[in-house]
Amino acid sequence: MASKRQQEYRAQHKRYKEDVAKEGKPFFPYAIYHDTIMSLVVVVVIIGLAVIWKYTADGTEAGMLGPLYEAKADPGTTNFVPRPDWFFYFLFYLLRIFKWPETVVLGTVGIPTLLLVLLMTLPFYDRRPERAVLRRPVAFVAAILVVISMGVLTWKGATAKESLGSETLSLVPGWAEQEGFAGNPVAVEGAGLFAESGCLNCHVYLGAGAQNLGAPDLSAEGAKGRGIEWQVAHLKNPSSKTPGSQMPSFASLGEENLIKIATFLEASKGPVK
Repeated sequence: MASKRQQEYRAQHKRYKEDVAKEGKPFFPYAIYHDTIMSLVVVVVIIGLAVIWKYTADGTEAGMLGPLYEAKADPGTTNFVPRPDWFFYFLFYLLRIFKWPETVVLGTVGIPTLLLVLLMTLPFYDRRPERAVLRRPVAFVAAILVVISMGVLTWKGATAKESLGSETLSLVPGWAEQEGFAGNPVAVEGAGLFAESGCLNCHVYLGAGAQNLGAPDLSAEGAKGRGIEWQVAHLKNPSSKTPGSQMPSFASLGEENLIKIATFLEASKGPVK
């Protein structure tokens, strides 16, 4: 025996079929046909705009829809702070709320996945025929809260100020204390430059960073006694001091900054016991 809800659903479905037969057209194929045509129109417009942009612009010279590029990309850059497209700003800002590594998975995977599952299962757990907004207070309040939350997170993500190496930069005071160069301001400045310049992408220093491409741990680099002159020359042209090195040149940082980094490396003789 069918339940009362099932009986209501069947009666509504029967009325829908009768209304379609008398006054309207079924969803398939009419609505799908219209959606397909509109999708094709959108694709054609996008392709047309791309062609106009490509053939009216000449390199950095702007055409009808702007220049092809402003400056050639440098794949070896270490001073670029990546940011997502605007529609991911809300997720981008969640990374600032949920810190790595303790809770970042909750903020970037847990919460978005939970909300997506709730949205996908909505037709299965909310089968009431009522459509009046004011008679659905729970759904109405939930929708408003989601819109407000997404809006606030998107705005905060769009206006967030990023600092290159901000996370590793906070480690510098601890490095100075553990290595014993806290009283050497040049070495401390060099440690900051080291943290900001992407060195930890390949090197490890007191447990921070990642060891890639065979790059050595630099926690006790100063104990090797190579000297500041050697370190500066190595930073300018790594392969000149270490044949076959895959390390990029950091000569663009300037002589003064390279001396500071070299001073930091020479002051790094391992944790003070």
